[in-house]
Amino acid sequence: MVLQILKFLFICIEVVLLFNLLILVHELGHFLAARWRGLVVEKFAVWFGKPIWKKTINGVEYRLGSIPAGGFVAIPQLAPMEALEGETENKRANLPPVKPLDKIIVAAAGPAFSIGLAFLMAAIVWVVGKPESESNSTTIGYVAEGGPAAKAGLEVGDKILSVDGHRVSRFLGGTDSVQWRIVRSEGKTIPFVVERDGKDLTIDSGFLKQERAGWQRPSLRQVQIGPEVPAGVGLVVRGSAADKAGFKMNDLITSANGTTITNLAELEPILKANLGKPVNFVVQRDGKDVALTLDLPTADSKTPDAVPNFGIGWGRVFYTHPTPWQQVSDAATSIFRMVGALFSPGSDVKAAHFSGPVGIMRLYYQVFETDYGWQLAIALSVLINVNLGLINLLPFPVLDGGHITLAIIEAIRRKPINVKVLETVQTACAVLLIGFMLYVTFFDVSDFFSSGQKPTAAEKTEK
Repeated sequence: MVLQILKFLFICIEVVLLFNLLILVHELGHFLAARWRGLVVEKFAVWFGKPIWKKTINGVEYRLGSIPAGGFVAIPQLAPMEALEGETENKRANLPPVKPLDKIIVAAAGPAFSIGLAFLMAAIVWVVGKPESESNSTTIGYVAEGGPAAKAGLEVGDKILSVDGHRVSRFLGGTDSVQWRIVRSEGKTIPFVVERDGKDLTIDSGFLKQERAGWQRPSLRQVQIGPEVPAGVGLVVRGSAADKAGFKMNDLITSANGTTITNLAELEPILKANLGKPVNFVVQRDGKDVALTLDLPTADSKTPDAVPNFGIGWGRVFYTHPTPWQQVSDAATSIFRMVGALFSPGSDVKAAHFSGPVGIMRLYYQVFETDYGWQLAIALSVLINVNLGLINLLPFPVLDGGHITLAIIEAIRRKPINVKVLETVQTACAVLLIGFMLYVTFFDVSDFFSSGQKPTAAEKTEK
């Protein structure tokens, strides 16, 4: 129990440190650019809330807040930010004017530093490798009986080449995946192109959306299929039945009770038929066959049709080494497609499907719980940094792109925008931004309660 508590606290510290690093590097870009261009910097704050430490050096107040989440730089000449950063101490009217070009440079420096950090972290991933699961083939390994895919004629063993007119390279994750293209489709049916027996077939499938409670994220399209998953061991929980039986990470199960196993779907019926009994396995390990015997737990009375958890996470892990440019460009493409889906009238992707700081930190926590925590966390940080950089460049007042847009307008007009108008616009947009963050945070928090619920058949196959 003590070890579990210590592990929890250690992971929380890792999450807070990494999350804050991403935010602080962004703000550091604004700070350094402002000092370079001669703008007044009133505060450089690490974390928010009431300061627990502060000190003024060369006219800049450096402070450490009491809420460990990000930070900010107060630059009153850039734009009035009282709505987000508190009342500034200097009067804007008493500050020297700033050229529009200097405002653009200072505003753009934050996103530039975020993208720069993304490239740095991508270079680390390129060197150390990115853990990938082998259970991400586009070959279908499961089709729910009576589901939309089954009714359309999709079959186990079909290799999916494209979905809704778009080529796919993986089953889960990313905007080039089967899962994403199903979610992103907008037609009354979803066309699949699959390879079967050496021939390409086009099959139009229906879809369904599971009913969700109003406090949960809205359901997205599903056709109830799953990827072909080799019976490879990706993770063995310490002290579990599988651990006691001698299973090790990256074992490949080749037979169970004398039956040859080539796919995880072939293993499930054998496990269900032998609940509460010993099962004899043969696994391939380091090129050799190893015999193991696992005493299966008995069925859970609440879920008698489900195989109890005996301590194995499926899908062996291998390392890929994508180049920094490939990682950053993939992240940028994913962000543009997500934003495009949000604003497309026929899309099922809504604002409720986005995540704020709570959701991101929860995702980091889940990543750090794995055996490949830091490798996955750095790879995830590439996406988050690109996201932070590009989203901030949107021409929305309060965001960096809004500052740039206002500076361009000022340059065209050849005179500053009226302070009262600017304050009104900034405050209104700040309220909208805060409202949006509260909205997505509501669903981020709801995930903590809905994640423990029993998933539907469709959710099992497409998550």
